Amino acid sequence: MKKSGYQRVKRMTLFMRLNHWVVAVCMVAAVITGLYIGHPYYQTLIAEPAVDKYVMAWNRWVHFMAAIIFDVSSIVIAYLYFFSRFEKPYKKLIPNGQNIKEFWEVFVNLITFNRVKRFDSSHEDSFHVVFFTVFHLMLAWMLLTGLQLYVHGLGSGMSSIGKWWPAMLHWATDWTVVVTGGSLMDVRVSHHLTMYYILIWIMFHIYYIVWRTIFWREGDISIVFGGYKFKKSKSSQGA
Repeated sequence: MKKSGYQRVKRMTLFMRLNHWVVAVCMVAAVITGLYIGHPYYQTLIAEPAVDKYVMAWNRWVHFMAAIIFDVSSIVIAYLYFFSRFEKPYKKLIPNGQNIKEFWEVFVNLITFNRVKRFDSSHEDSFHVVFFTVFHLMLAWMLLTGLQLYVHGLGSGMSSIGKWWPAMLHWATDWTVVVTGGSLMDVRVSHHLTMYYILIWIMFHIYYIVWRTIFWREGDISIVFGGYKFKKSKSSQGA
């Protein structure tokens, strides 16, 4: 069939793209510093002992700052799921017939390397929305377990901003100790393992976008750079 052209479709606003890359940078920082906190594997290039003793402190600070940005980003994304004027992803989470069919078709395409696409690809498909929801749930779990590990270090019950901060963190995160097995080490292990699950998620996310770009030929990989993709017109479907 002769191709008759493509339709340019806006998929991400400037804010969404900036948020995406801020999260990506923070992810790299959090993984590098988190691994160091768990098992120090590098030393400062400056040899003075007076400087060396601050390496762990700086790693903890960067890790904490990256986590805060993660958390703020997740709260913003959660808000946009329901109230965005551009696109409301929560609609793709509703288990109605259309969403289930779309989810299943994308999944089957992924595992069979098929090119069949019988739905409107100009919007976010239900498979990817569910996939991203899982990502943000994992980030929320990392937040809760991370804050539990953090507040455990405030053994005196005090912080630089008062007693209310540790008290609030204990109230919000102490339950993670019970859920993970009953000890702080269980929380630490869960926090560490979730990091690997997130890394697996990232690899599959990249694969999925590259797969869509190659198999559906609509330039999905350009979305996070320019905000646009190209949807095939109806007359060029199956070309």
